[in-house]
Amino acid sequence: MNRMRFFVYRVDRPGTQALRQETRPAHLDSSATLGDELAFAGPTMGEDGKTMDASVWIIEAESMAEAERITAADPYEQVDLFESKLIKPFMQVIPEPD
Repeated sequence: MNRMRFFVYRVDRPGTQALRQETRPAHLDSSATLGDELAFAGPTMGEDGKTMDASVWIIEAESMAEAERITAADPYEQVDLFESKLIKPFMQVIPEPD
């Protein structure tokens, strides 16, 4: 099966800034182990430009089920940080992929 990219958008539950900060080192360590599965990632920021309020990942997986498995292993999900999660197949157009 061919690998494809998935857009992952996970929104923090209200009032979880301290939980996000406490879990961030484990989240970053875990993310670093994903290798080529994680194309890129980062938080979205609140209107103040300083407060993280959600996470965006672009991952490579063979299926939606594998994308779900990859994201479910993230320490942020293990501590129930997110109020919602959206995973959608993603097609990179600009810049053109290599």
